[in-house]
Amino acid sequence: MSESDFRKLPTRPAAGHKGTFGTVAVVGGCADHRARMIGAPAIAALAALRAGAGLAKLLCPAPILNEAILINPSATGIALPTGAGGALVAHEAAEVFDEYAQAADTIVIGPGLGWNSDPLDPLAEGTRAIVLRAILHADVPLVVDADALTALAATPDFARDFRAAAVLTPHPGEHKRLASALSLPLAGEDDASRRTACESLARRIGCVVVLKGAGTVVSDGQNTWKCGHGHPCLATAGTGDVLSGLLGGLIAQHGRPMSRPRLSLFELACIGVQAHAMAGELWAKEHGDAGLVASELAALLPRVLEELRERGS
Repeated sequence: MSESDFRKLPTRPAAGHKGTFGTVAVVGGCADHRARMIGAPAIAALAALRAGAGLAKLLCPAPILNEAILINPSATGIALPTGAGGALVAHEAAEVFDEYAQAADTIVIGPGLGWNSDPLDPLAEGTRAIVLRAILHADVPLVVDADALTALAATPDFARDFRAAAVLTPHPGEHKRLASALSLPLAGEDDASRRTACESLARRIGCVVVLKGAGTVVSDGQNTWKCGHGHPCLATAGTGDVLSGLLGGLIAQHGRPMSRPRLSLFELACIGVQAHAMAGELWAKEHGDAGLVASELAALLPRVLEELRERGS
């Protein structure tokens, strides 16, 4: 598929309101005493709002929720229960997730969520519980990123339980873990193997896969597209969180059954990847090759998304 085949984003209805443009629930952040991660979910929620979503809700571990809201005060905060050491209490966090997930139009899960390779570690237990709960939600589209992908790769037979309509956004290392767990082809450095690897994972799970890197590849197992835009300035912390939030925001607006016109997850993933790459190019044109921070990238999203929108008569 070429750029000329892109569906355009529809114009925003003049009479629209917050509910019109959808709610994105971002599940992430880590309060574990060994390594706190606060910025990632806040940045993802910011990107969802910059993409045009009406509301963003941050589902974060209770000890770091206030700090995350300070980073993004436009979001609403919901506390996930934690135990000693700051790890999520698995069954309690899953209950809170269930309560709020059904009210969202898209769920973004994984930014800064935390992971430990020891399956008996409380951090691993809490992360795995809430991620598995998310992939079982068949009614709400899902964007799966970062530590949520690692948790899936460490869960035997996770593909069998995958019910959600989803976009997975692995970088090459995360893809390797997922593909190895499912005995699928690994991605090499060449375009052909990256395409095959992306398509194979998408077909196996029945989802859309965004295989990140220079020349990001997007596939739903049947249709495949490679992004021709991008810039090395994007190779810095937080830009992946911007992409996951951007995708969540686009899906909340244009991927719901009541959306008119409704765009597919594949189409929206391509548009989101394109906008993300164009924003990086725009930042580099104005500032140079390095030094980008994630909040600056998110701030450019409205500008580049307008270039991908239908023009009114």
